[in-house]
Amino acid sequence: MSAAPGPGRPRDPDVDRRIARAALDVFGDTGWSGFAMEVVARRAGIGKATLYLRWNSKEALLTHALNTGLIRVADVDTGTLHGDLAELAAQILTLYGGPSSRAALRLTLEAGAIPGVAENYAAMRDAQLRAARAIVRRGIDRGELPDTVSITMLLDTLVGGAMMHALSSPADRDEDPAAHARQLVDFLLHSALV
Repeated sequence: MSAAPGPGRPRDPDVDRRIARAALDVFGDTGWSGFAMEVVARRAGIGKATLYLRWNSKEALLTHALNTGLIRVADVDTGTLHGDLAELAAQILTLYGGPSSRAALRLTLEAGAIPGVAENYAAMRDAQLRAARAIVRRGIDRGELPDTVSITMLLDTLVGGAMMHALSSPADRDEDPAAHARQLVDFLLHSALV
């Protein structure tokens, strides 16, 4: 999908970052129907030929931008269930409340209809789900949660609460995602253990 570096001047990593940022912004603003190489090039402040030297299609460009520019929800092991869940919640808060939030939302809605991107998105979602479930299973194995707890309900509540907070908070609000994540986990674990 990406062109192999050829002879000549080496790639400028700043240009690649600008392109990825522009692609995410265009996708977030207009969705797949408005996503065009010309628009991304203009937003990135480069020539369209620069894009085609790197990616042979808009699907390849969007896949690259999503893979490099979106925060990934990943497995973490801080040694405690509380720490792990707080980190997971902070990742969700940053994904849906950060600079790529519109692209993340569009991806949720449109990925299945975009050839090449749909498969990548499905693999990403599957990896994220496995990571989140592994966090809760470790907490159960360490005795921090009873083995009767519903992993699905716990994660639905945590991820849904973090996502809803990110989507409903004013954009100009200066908030530390980690602090809100800890408060959310405090509330969730207190409720789960009562």
